Amino acid sequence: MKRDLDLSDAQIGLVTGVASALCYALFSLPIARAADRGSPRLVLLGCVLVWSAMTGLGGLATSFLALAASRFGVALGEAGAIPAGHAWIARRIAPERRGRALGLFSMGIPLGTMLGFALGGAVADTHGWRTALLGAGIAGGVLAILVAGLGPTPPLRQQGESAPFLKTGRVLLASRAFRWLLLAAVCVGFASSPFYAFAASFLIRVHGFSAAQAGLAFGLLQGSMGLIGTVLGGRDFDRRRSAGNRRLLATPALLFLVAGATASIALFVPVGWLSIALFVPTMLSFAFILPGVFGAAHLVAGAGHQAMASSMVLIASGLLGPTLAPLLVGAASDAAGEASIRHGLRFGLLLAPTASVLTAAAMLVANRHIAALAGKPAMA
Repeated sequence: MKRDLDLSDAQIGLVTGVASALCYALFSLPIARAADRGSPRLVLLGCVLVWSAMTGLGGLATSFLALAASRFGVALGEAGAIPAGHAWIARRIAPERRGRALGLFSMGIPLGTMLGFALGGAVADTHGWRTALLGAGIAGGVLAILVAGLGPTPPLRQQGESAPFLKTGRVLLASRAFRWLLLAAVCVGFASSPFYAFAASFLIRVHGFSAAQAGLAFGLLQGSMGLIGTVLGGRDFDRRRSAGNRRLLATPALLFLVAGATASIALFVPVGWLSIALFVPTMLSFAFILPGVFGAAHLVAGAGHQAMASSMVLIASGLLGPTLAPLLVGAASDAAGEASIRHGLRFGLLLAPTASVLTAAAMLVANRHIAALAGKPAMA
């Protein structure tokens, strides 16, 4: 793609990172509001159709501007898909099973990542990147047919306040519990984005792995830990919610503390396979937190505001961290190299375990505020 369209690395960064950030910042909240107040199924169907069509059109791009426009459309569809899916789950699934449902829904991220890289890479190698994008767009169209067959959306069990989405957002931000959940999401973004951006490079530079070995190791572990973590996280959230609201986020907080310690050690051990093993709690924690943080946000927001809550959590995790954290890690690595410090990338990557510990702290504080809301109206 870079060769065919004569793209620079900066242009690739713009279409992959900035497009998503802009779409989430500009469109995620109003789309989420539409899902809360109307039919989440129809909003989800529209989002799937948009991102599928734009993915396919990306395969026909002949310039940077055409590719950027297609990727912006893909990001637009993605901006509303998760909040709409969460709103649909809230309408269809009883509260005592909602964590498991969110966990199963979140499995789509690691499962889709594995299949996308594996199948997309294979098709691109044999038939070219244009065919891979066109094929992905067609697959999305098939998925849209499945979404269309989900059936009518049940009405809200409890009608939320009918107010403009900006006012609803201000009400959510007035909640201390929700603000701490957002801070935890911001910290997760700072922990996960540099890890995924530089972990493979770390294995290659520090431990002498080949690109194929590093990709295989992290691809398999990310996929397996993602599938396991989302399921276990959902079950844990349901179990703790059935016992009351006082320790909803205790398990993911503990897991992030463990991840902070093991990842710090992993960056400095001399054996490659041991380093990978010590990264396992980190990869597990990134998936385990998803049902818990979304479920807790829905609990605080109340009926009719779940999509808005999910959208705000996604913006918090996907805006600052992915934009700034890789830059900070790269700058720290460059500075260490200029100071003649060998393998300076490991010092830059210390941002990930540091942010993991801060995530745990934010979740524990959010836990305390959520417990204080027990018995009070939602969005208190």
